[in-house]
Amino acid sequence: MKILEKQGWHLGYVLVFLLLFIIILPTGNYLDGILFGLTTQFWTITAIAIGILHQVYVLICWRFELKYRWVTNKWGPNGFKLYVVGFFILFTGRIISIIFVAITNRQSLNISPVILYILAGIITVPMAWAMYSVVRYFGVYRAAGADHFDPSYREKPFERRGIYKYTKNGMYIYALLIIWIPGLLFASKTALLLALFNHVYVWVHYFSLELPDIHHIYKKKI
Repeated sequence: MKILEKQGWHLGYVLVFLLLFIIILPTGNYLDGILFGLTTQFWTITAIAIGILHQVYVLICWRFELKYRWVTNKWGPNGFKLYVVGFFILFTGRIISIIFVAITNRQSLNISPVILYILAGIITVPMAWAMYSVVRYFGVYRAAGADHFDPSYREKPFERRGIYKYTKNGMYIYALLIIWIPGLLFASKTALLLALFNHVYVWVHYFSLELPDIHHIYKKKI
């Protein structure tokens, strides 16, 4: 397993989307608004930076742990717990920063609030089911990549309960719909653009990092 295996796709996606942000954001009313004395531009840059930092953090921890047992050797039994704390701080930061952008850039999308509320209600149903399935069946530790750190997780079968009965990627397809809700509720163009960036970015993570790692970890079972 090479540390940077398939990470050219990761870098390429970030560069392309950053270019699109540079082109799109100064147009229209994407950067209108202010919150806590800070501009929409500030909160947007913050949201982008947290998203990138989160996925680079996971890349470094996962790959160095797989190849060198770096986290475990450095911090022992507490290594995985420390990683999980960082993982969920950054994951929560991604959601909160999108909420802040949605608030500061609210009413920038010229669509009936009724339509947006209905869409938010519709996607909340599968999102909530997926979140429940992750917590109830899959487990938050496993969702954070426990199989990279704890060999006992590699003996567990692939989850097929809850939403996983119908899809292998319930977390990425449905649970992450949560990041679209702030933009819909506040009618924020910029928050919806950030939701698109983050949702596609997670799929880049899946194909460039998680899937290769799955084949490496479970090669005897696939």
